[in-house]
This record gives sequence, C-alpha cells and structure tokens, in this order.
Amino acid sequence: MGTSSVQASRQASLRITEIFYSIQGESQKIGLPTAFIRLTGCPLRCQYCDTAYAFHGGEDMSMDSILQRIAGFNAQHVTVTGGEPLAQKDCLILLRELCDSGYHVSLETSGALDLSGVDKRVMKVVDFKTPGSGEEAKNRYSSIEYLSSQDQIKFVLCDRNDYEWAKSKINEFALHQCCEVLFSPSHEELDAATLADWILQDHLPVRFQIQLHKYLWGNVPGK
Repeated sequence: MGTSSVQASRQASLRITEIFYSIQGESQKIGLPTAFIRLTGCPLRCQYCDTAYAFHGGEDMSMDSILQRIAGFNAQHVTVTGGEPLAQKDCLILLRELCDSGYHVSLETSGALDLSGVDKRVMKVVDFKTPGSGEEAKNRYSSIEYLSSQDQIKFVLCDRNDYEWAKSKINEFALHQCCEVLFSPSHEELDAATLADWILQDHLPVRFQIQLHKYLWGNVPGK
C-alpha cells in the first residue's frame, strides 16, 4: 500500500457504539477471550434483535483511536460486529487495518450486504435472516460466492417453520459444502433442546450453538 493510501486509511473514522473485552459467545471461536468493536447503525429491524441500542447514537472515532483501544486489551482475537458493521463503508478499512496489525479478525454481518470488499483474511460469520426474523426479503444470496471454508453461515431460528426454511436453503445452495453452517435458537423464543432434537432426527450437517454470553451475563451491553 502506498503512503497516500496508508494516510487515507488512518484518516478514516467510524461511528462506534462500544468497544469491550469479553468471551466470544458464538461461531467457531466460541469461548475465546475476544476484543469486540460494535459499530453503530443497521438497515435491518429483526424482531428478535438484542442490540437495538446500537441502531443510533455512538461516538465518532478515528482509526488510530480504535486501534489503540484494541491494543490495550492485549487480545489475539478481534470481532467487528454491530448493528450491521458493513453499513459503514470505512468498516472495510478497519478490517484490513486489524488484519495488518496481526489480529485474528472475525466479522459478524447479516446476509443483506455486499461481501466482495471484505479482506480475505477475515473470518466472516454471515447471518441469513429467516422468515421469523421479519427481514428474510433482504437476504443477498449472491454473497455466498465470497465465502470460503474458513467462514460460517448462521441461521437464528424462531420456530419449526424457520427450521424447515433453513433446511431448504442448505439444500438449495449446498451451503454445507461451502462452509460451516450454524443453527442457533432465538433466545427465549425457541427451546434449545427442541432444536437440538430436530437436528439429530434429521442428521443435518450443521453445528448447533447457543449464545454463550447470554447464559453467562444475560442481555448486558458490553458483555
């Protein structure tokens, strides 16, 4: 990258809701101490959203300020989340800067935005929205072509209808051949044991997961 490009990257800024250090509660990295950067804003309004506080507000932070905060946690793993982080164009610069700084970087994003510009070193966790979310129509299935074996596709399931719908999408797009598929019950909406039983009965090629952080701390911001 040339000097002018480096300077442009350092001048970028993002609207940040919170930066915190916690245990990763989802994905392949579950259980690992992780630094989280939660960007402000989201174009979706899922009915079960647990981070609506990130829709508005936040604080404008420079790239250098963000990187300095992250460095203070002495973490190996960094997750960029939201809201919907890709709704801010400079998120792509942030992801690249984090990778260049030597972190293991993951991105938590919906299936509604373009993934083509995401640094290939970033592990993408793509949350395709089910009918029960109320935002199914915004899924961008063309994003699948930008996924590799290091990435994951997540379905948050509200009921049996969502489960059957997600199964149909796995078959339609051969998702399990593209990357790992995660099935998660919507917290306090679908019984976790019930979902686990369905997966076992159907021998699905998916990873069952619950949101570990909610069982540790509940719906507490910054956890």
